[in-house]
Amino acid sequence: MAQEKKKLSSTAYGGCTGDEYIPFVPTSDVMPETTGYSIIVGIIIACVFAAANAYLGLKVGMTIASAIPGAILAVGILKGSFKRNSILEANLACSLSGMGEAAAGCSVFVLPALILAGFNISLLTIILIIVVGASMGVFFITPLRRYLIVEEHGTLIYPEGMAASEVLVTASQGGTSFKTVLTGIGLGGLYNLLSDGFKLWGSQTTYIFKGYQGTMIGLDTLAPVLGVGFIVGVRVGLLMFGGSLVAWFALIPLIKFFGSGLTNAIFPSTKVISQMSSMEIWSNYIKYIGAGAVAMGGFISLAKSMPTIINSFKQAISGLIHEEKHSDNTKKRTDIETPIVWLIGAALVGFFATWLLPMIKGGIVGGILAVLFAFFFSVVSARMVGIIGESNNPVSGMAIASLLFIAIIFRLTGLSGSVGIEKSLLVTSIVAAAVGVAGAASQGLKTTFIIGGTPRDNHIWMWVAVLFSAVIVAVVIFMLNKAYGLGSASVPAPQATLMKMLADGIITGQIPWTLVFIGAFISIFCEMVGISILPVALGVYLPITLNATVLFGGVIRVLVEKRFKKPEDKDAQGEAVEKGVLTASGLVAGGAIMGIIVAIFTTVGVDIGFAANIIPAVTQSNWLPLIMFLILSFWFYTSSVKGGKEFKIKQQKGNK
Repeated sequence: MAQEKKKLSSTAYGGCTGDEYIPFVPTSDVMPETTGYSIIVGIIIACVFAAANAYLGLKVGMTIASAIPGAILAVGILKGSFKRNSILEANLACSLSGMGEAAAGCSVFVLPALILAGFNISLLTIILIIVVGASMGVFFITPLRRYLIVEEHGTLIYPEGMAASEVLVTASQGGTSFKTVLTGIGLGGLYNLLSDGFKLWGSQTTYIFKGYQGTMIGLDTLAPVLGVGFIVGVRVGLLMFGGSLVAWFALIPLIKFFGSGLTNAIFPSTKVISQMSSMEIWSNYIKYIGAGAVAMGGFISLAKSMPTIINSFKQAISGLIHEEKHSDNTKKRTDIETPIVWLIGAALVGFFATWLLPMIKGGIVGGILAVLFAFFFSVVSARMVGIIGESNNPVSGMAIASLLFIAIIFRLTGLSGSVGIEKSLLVTSIVAAAVGVAGAASQGLKTTFIIGGTPRDNHIWMWVAVLFSAVIVAVVIFMLNKAYGLGSASVPAPQATLMKMLADGIITGQIPWTLVFIGAFISIFCEMVGISILPVALGVYLPITLNATVLFGGVIRVLVEKRFKKPEDKDAQGEAVEKGVLTASGLVAGGAIMGIIVAIFTTVGVDIGFAANIIPAVTQSNWLPLIMFLILSFWFYTSSVKGGKEFKIKQQKGNK
């Protein structure tokens, strides 16, 4: 059987044409693939990561890729619970699992802006917007599948798709990866239950520098953010924290210093600067500077990617024409394509839904713009993730660019005020959903090609997983808004706040453009000196407590790596980091899911935070969150190191 192989062949990464490549499971081998087990498991995992990433995106403005933990969970559940040992079933479940993160990531960054802008958006509206956009994203790449995945084999790498392929192959051989993820989920959930649920300790620890204009530093003592920091690494963490240092130790003291003698409030704040805390100054002034930095970072990223974007679109379209002229009628499993009628149907649904549905209210112009921008950027997204990976796909830049063009076109057609803002954000939300899902679907199709699955089955069932994920994401957005209020300290929804600011500024002009331009020039400076813009911009835009925790997680990863710094320990180091990433993914998922459960209790009016009333002196202390967070971090560190040590011992025994 194919699963007796120990690893992928070298040709999985190139060295032959796509037509010559023999997948991990050759087409001559017959094994279960599209079964009730694989479909249900895949949809469940997709919903879990949809909920986790929706919570994480609204909480901290970031999401995590679900390809690797999704692959491990798929293999673990199918083998452990159902005794299913077909890697094709696991691959299908893995492809479906990626749709959850995609639906959440592209939705929570734009859609909540409608709520923040004060529009009465129903749960059904949120679901429909995600479904309409995601449907176009999934099926707009239908005719490009063979060109991008097969014809460009070895040229377009699709990093996350290949990583998922390796994990599927490795996990199918057996191991402890599944238990590692589950341990992280359990601990992350328990930690969040005790802190955010029972209120045994707070979720933040801070220190105010009274002698330095009252500025502040601290940590968000949250398990999911710690996990995110480990995953993104110390380099990104340093850049984000560097942006926070500029904001909190340069800009805030500067504003406080020059504004301390003023007797009138300065727009956009309605409060005198001398009476404002550092957090209030950040909320009223620095966020606009950060918004300008993030927006300019998106534009610069888009501009630098423009040659690739144009080339990607041209090559993808020319590849489509080539395939139409030279298609064959082979019926191998790996050549069974999704019928083109699905693409046509998605386009028609996108156009008529945006135009005619009263809850979207995009009009005929909005319907045309939604389909055009969704198609163009979906094609671009599908090819760009093959080059730079889904994690680096400039979805935010494409969403911002779409918002600017859509808002300007609406304004030129006579729409202004709240109507123009609402329609611009609605149509942009649909486009963003299409762009994000298109990139994730391409990665799943790459994994399917490498493993040897059926493209049509994976493609169509990915769409079904998106439908379920859309409902979960919409419920999370709706519920967190009802429980805490989007834009609050509990759920700041940072990316959506940025989108609202931009829409307001374009349609009404009521925005402190001076602050926005200051942020833009910070990004231009970063580009001129060769510093990665977006992490620094996010550091200015997000609170320092969040960025400090992300850096803390990155430092733990460095410490883990340094425990295996000898050349002969390279494999052990990789094993330790891999265990750390899997544990971190579990912390993110477990903490986020428990956060949603706690929000459910809050929504229905049940207060489970009994500790805050019984022992307030302890629960309100500033040092207890730090102590508990350090205990969690120490366990995280030792657990990761243990994985490397165990691998090293096995390696030494094998050599003997």
